[in-house]
Amino acid sequence: MKQSEIKVNIIGGHLDIFLSHRQDEIDSKIIKSDEILIHGNPEGLKSLAKLLIQIADLNQEKTDAKSLPLGAREHLHLIPNIELSKSSIEVIIGRLDAKGTGDFYDRFIPREL
Repeated sequence: MKQSEIKVNIIGGHLDIFLSHRQDEIDSKIIKSDEILIHGNPEGLKSLAKLLIQIADLNQEKTDAKSLPLGAREHLHLIPNIELSKSSIEVIIGRLDAKGTGDFYDRFIPREL
């Protein structure tokens, strides 16, 4: 699949993606945390799932260097009031592995299995 074959406008239905700031009190201590909430109707959630699979299945090595240079990562922007609801935040969905090297970016810390 070439980069140009990934179509963001395939997002159908309704998707709302937003950041929620939480504050809980546990043992008299205030614990702050953030959550990303992804809500959608069935069509919207299925459209997002298809988009994720397209990005995952993309062979970055076969993408031309002008579209995706060596060391770059395929990614897409989902923009409020275009692909997402007006109440959403902009979302970037992308590959963790870099073209040509497979390296992950420096800030990535893997989960412990």
